Amino acid sequence: MATIVFFCTSCGHESGKWLGQCPGCGEWNSFAEQPAPPRGKKAVAFLRRGTGVVAVTEAAARPIERIETGLEGLDRVLGGGLVPGSLVLLAGEPGIGKSTLLLQVAAALARNSGIVVYITGEESAEQVALRARRIDGLHERLFLLAETSCDAMLERVEALDPCLVVVDSVQTAVLDAVEAVAGSVSQVRQVASRFQHLAKTRGVPVILVGHVTKDGNIAGPKLLEHLVDVVMSLEGEPGHDLRALRAGKNRFGTVAELALYSMTGRGLEPVKNASAWLLEDRRSGAPGSAVAVALEGTVPLLVEVQALAAPSALGTPRRVAHGLDSSRLALLLAVLERHAGINLGDRDIFVNLVGGLSLREPALDLAVAAALLSSAANRPLASELAIFGEIGLLGEVRAVSRAAERVREAAALGFGRVALPTRDANGKLELPTTAISTVADLPALLQSSD
Repeated sequence: MATIVFFCTSCGHESGKWLGQCPGCGEWNSFAEQPAPPRGKKAVAFLRRGTGVVAVTEAAARPIERIETGLEGLDRVLGGGLVPGSLVLLAGEPGIGKSTLLLQVAAALARNSGIVVYITGEESAEQVALRARRIDGLHERLFLLAETSCDAMLERVEALDPCLVVVDSVQTAVLDAVEAVAGSVSQVRQVASRFQHLAKTRGVPVILVGHVTKDGNIAGPKLLEHLVDVVMSLEGEPGHDLRALRAGKNRFGTVAELALYSMTGRGLEPVKNASAWLLEDRRSGAPGSAVAVALEGTVPLLVEVQALAAPSALGTPRRVAHGLDSSRLALLLAVLERHAGINLGDRDIFVNLVGGLSLREPALDLAVAAALLSSAANRPLASELAIFGEIGLLGEVRAVSRAAERVREAAALGFGRVALPTRDANGKLELPTTAISTVADLPALLQSSD
């Protein structure tokens, strides 16, 4: 008879009895009853083979040759390409394009590198083949395996000796030795451990597709994110073609990079000039519109910030933010009222980053504040003006990193002036500048109402 244990569905913490609050993550009522995973010899037999002890100097001398995926932007997010033996987790909302993205990668590596195994537990091989035909991904070295048994997956993968393995998705795979349903905490962490062992001992990169919860977090135990080498997320807003790929964890590179794609009938296509694409439908000279210069990783990005401050008929005015942190918006409204004398307490406030993009860059602050002021005063900002800067709680405008690169990107897009923090305006820049030291200087950016 299987032993019963309790797992936290949020972080995977294990307990011999039910607990109201998880001691690992603090969540309430998150414990679920599951059969205990196998222990002892049966559980650790697959871990016996190892690479042995090696001196750090010897390990450092071994070159790491990354595998280029063939998809522009993805290699940059990964830090230069896939590392042999790495375990990668890709998560995203249903229908966002995870399977399409990975099938494009699988087809590209099959053409350029060798055998690729694409394991699907949610679709038949024929369904995946239809998608492969649509994206021009048919190749004789791309093998499809419609399977949910993890033991069968590993057996067939080892027989083929591929250069890449894709598992779509980890929540559908099951181990016969684990007495639990697919997608449970026990199954997910045991299946992920088996594929980690495959990646490390065979030197083959493995990409796992992960589901997300209704809150947007990766489903399954938190241990899954700790186990893998890279955690990537594919994001996008319903009704928009834009998709943003970013890394939340990367043991082989930075987590600051961002790749933008457009969803088309032939798959995900890299956006060549993201700034121009995002500003394509911008209406110049409209109150409430400002162009911010953000920096995602190594790529400066110009994005339109739209704000609407309208009289509220509610007792508590609404504060709605799309594409940026709502708590940051509340902070900026408080700073504007306290240090710029702008009263927005009786108005509904709506702020949107155009294009369906979500950013958390501090340099967006100044553009958001300028757009709010423009909407409240019903006076536009100059159409050739680009803005960036971080705002502090005391109303000061603080310098941001790599100001010269931001200004260079604005100049390349045809902007004629940049409003930026005073300290960043002291260097040699490619455009005329307007230095902003506090939020009290923002009204000077507004155009005349005449």
